[in-house]
Amino acid sequence: MTRGGNGAFLPGMSNVLAEEKRQQVLALGRLGWSLRSIERSTGVRRETASGYLKAAGVVVRGRGRPPARPAKPAIPSEVSTDPAPTPAADTVAGEAASASEDRPGRAPQASACEAYRDLIVDALGRGRNAMAIWQDLVDDHGFPAGYASVRRFVSTVRRQPAVEARVVITSAPGAEGQVDYGEGPMVRDAASGKYRRTRLFVLTLGYSRKSVRLLVPRSGAQVWAELHERAFRRLGGSPSVVVLDNLKEGVLTPDVYDPKLNPLYRDVLAHYGVVALPCRVRDPDRKGKVEAAVGHAQKTPLRGLRFEQLDDAQAYLDRWEQRWADTRIHGTTKRQVAAMFAEERPALRPLPLEPFRYYEYGRRIVHLDGCVQVASAYYSAPPGWIGRPVDVQWNGAQVRLLDPRTGQLLREHLRAPEGWHRIADPDRPARTPPKTLALLAAAKRAGPAISAVCDHIHRHDGARAVRRILGVLSLARKHGPAVVEQAATAALECGFPTYRFVRRYLDRRPAPPLSLRQVDPLIRELTVYRDLIDHRTGDPS
Repeated sequence: MTRGGNGAFLPGMSNVLAEEKRQQVLALGRLGWSLRSIERSTGVRRETASGYLKAAGVVVRGRGRPPARPAKPAIPSEVSTDPAPTPAADTVAGEAASASEDRPGRAPQASACEAYRDLIVDALGRGRNAMAIWQDLVDDHGFPAGYASVRRFVSTVRRQPAVEARVVITSAPGAEGQVDYGEGPMVRDAASGKYRRTRLFVLTLGYSRKSVRLLVPRSGAQVWAELHERAFRRLGGSPSVVVLDNLKEGVLTPDVYDPKLNPLYRDVLAHYGVVALPCRVRDPDRKGKVEAAVGHAQKTPLRGLRFEQLDDAQAYLDRWEQRWADTRIHGTTKRQVAAMFAEERPALRPLPLEPFRYYEYGRRIVHLDGCVQVASAYYSAPPGWIGRPVDVQWNGAQVRLLDPRTGQLLREHLRAPEGWHRIADPDRPARTPPKTLALLAAAKRAGPAISAVCDHIHRHDGARAVRRILGVLSLARKHGPAVVEQAATAALECGFPTYRFVRRYLDRRPAPPLSLRQVDPLIRELTVYRDLIDHRTGDPS
């Protein structure tokens, strides 16, 4: 005889339950409870409960599965020696079993609210809370479950984001390309020695999904345009249309119907025969192909990597592009990217013979002298533009003035040194004022070099020319025509025929040596001063 865990003495078993406990385990097992729930409710270990349930022919419920009903219950011989169950216990067990058989055959995980999903979602859209929804369901539809069931179901529905159907945009070969920026890997900065985040530029063709990925340390208007040019040359051609975001490097004023593009970006695309189509604001799905290409590069080759130099990072990305990205089977087209790009490449637009000549741009106000200032030099605008803004484009060789409303070319000048004026012949006065002619004639009488400097000032300095010619003539009166003629000759030889050069030359020239003489035409004899003093003092001697 052995003593059971609850005080019952039963033969032949090392761990025998009391009759009351055994009946509880069997009843809960027939109700479909799991072994873990039976252990938590009765205190009987799962191993012991499992043995009694199997001996009674009750199929033990597996994890995540409802119990299956046995066809014929089999009672093992070990249990036959146990005391016979009481009629009350058998009645309770039978009622529990019949109650379990009457239950609907749905999965235990399914919510009672699932049948009312449309009503609940509609009520949430109207701002109803979980309590109000539960009350409406009970009153109008006879909802059998409690408020907690509705609360859990509402929290589940709110966590699920609303997913809208998206149409796959198809394009003909060479018709469209999509561009975007993303975050690149960390690269050590040579100046500071610290790792800094780079920018990842991606251009993806719409037909073949062929992508060009380029890394740059930082962004800018010219960098953005140069990246397009580099991508076109890597592809061997350019698409007809480029779809992009409304970032400032490409779009100055977003407007889906008539956007205002960055002038430099617009001219670069026009040079390659490409048209820019910005997306709607906050609508990145229009360029979902390049969005996916950016995410693919960030999650697969670049994730968790750091590079010492930008060239190393670009070489690693190019190798991955050729080895893995181009050879993959695309999930939408179900074809290899490289094979589709081979079909699309002949449809791309041919590249121009010369690359684009980049320039800087800005807006200037025409001064009272009829000129605009660009890089410390002055360039004339047409008559009638004083006080009005003009768009200016300049590079190392030329300066162009444009009408800000129409983009029409107003004037084109060669670059001038700092401080110089470039005045087009149509912008000069019809005739030279008489006062200016008189000043030029006085400069010609002063000397040939002085005359050449004053003529150059008159041609290039605009409204300031008269004052600067007067300054040269005043120097001639102060230092003498011979000395100023020497300074003007030096100005012409050095290539700076300006008033400022002549003045500084005279200020820095060494002073002539002083010569003291006892006899000078301006100094009278001492006897004359003596006679004057005697006469004034009245001394008869």
